[in-house]
Amino acid sequence: MDESPSPSPSPSPRKGNEIEHKVYARVGLLGNPSDVYYGRTISFSLANFWATVKLQPSDHLIITPHPTHDLVQFSGLDHLVKRLQSEGYYGGVRLLMSICKIFYNYCNENNIELSKENFTLSYDTNIPRQTGLSGSSAIVCAALNCLLDFYRVRHLVKVEIRPDLILSAEKELGIIAGLQDRVAQVYGGLVYMDFTKDHLEKFGHGVYTPMDISLLPPLQLIYAENPSDSGKVHSTVRKRWLDGDEFIVSSMVEVADLALQGQTAILEKDYSKLADLMNRNFDLRRSMFGDDALGSLNIEMVEVARRVGAASKFTGSGGAVVVFCPDGPSQVKLLEDACEEAGFVIQPVKVVPSYLNEDDLKTLSG
Repeated sequence: MDESPSPSPSPSPRKGNEIEHKVYARVGLLGNPSDVYYGRTISFSLANFWATVKLQPSDHLIITPHPTHDLVQFSGLDHLVKRLQSEGYYGGVRLLMSICKIFYNYCNENNIELSKENFTLSYDTNIPRQTGLSGSSAIVCAALNCLLDFYRVRHLVKVEIRPDLILSAEKELGIIAGLQDRVAQVYGGLVYMDFTKDHLEKFGHGVYTPMDISLLPPLQLIYAENPSDSGKVHSTVRKRWLDGDEFIVSSMVEVADLALQGQTAILEKDYSKLADLMNRNFDLRRSMFGDDALGSLNIEMVEVARRVGAASKFTGSGGAVVVFCPDGPSQVKLLEDACEEAGFVIQPVKVVPSYLNEDDLKTLSG
């Protein structure tokens, strides 16, 4: 498994008065989407793509639009329309504003005093849009890290709580998601997560167990350059689950159990079992959501891997696929050729080790 050199989002984030944090994309390896249904998941931080947020002290509080992702000047109506068709209406400014609000309210509610200082926030990202790689939450997580350091309150905001703050900021904007993405991006590395209802309701967070990334086999990432929107896939299943639909409830329990089995398989380096679990994860998702909801392009990304004998599943809700080739480099080459023919992008997965620092570790529950 490839590892990213110098993976820390910023061991010393202050450069003069500037603070900068980098947060990586995330891959859901097993158990998704059961995090939304009191389940279990295994996810890891993906070094291939990341978002950065910079904070500089300033007289006024300023949220700086990105020159590309928050474009407001166009050459004409045709340019504006094409831009909206490919990128949508929303950039990152709303994400930065939302986490500022959530952070401020959380500190107020928990008697965490903030200094009367202002700042300018700006961001950049190379995470492909709508690929199910958690591009939005990467921006929010990086911004939260900047705020924690700027106000010097990192030691007062528990690591386990931070994913909830990030998710709350996204929920403010109508983004449909679960906690697993934010946990992976807060912790870094490979993390097994248990979202048992009793624990969530009692403590306000799940049980998060970091794992050794060296236990992972080589993985591949496939994504489409023009994917479907990943935000609509949960909708009907969520309603059916809430209504007690027996098929959905039992299937989601099985999806969660895949992560539990996967934890053992990874610890024992039982990669044949891991491949079976990955394939079963996608098959269960497909049976619950249906082909129309998943989209033909997303399904084809999974199938192109399976046709060469590889195990494959969505990294999130669609737009990208994580693949394991149990037969090694020769099978990877077959996959690369198949992806080129199908018009998909393929890259070797690079995993980011955990990047919690000493202040973060001190806040963890014993």
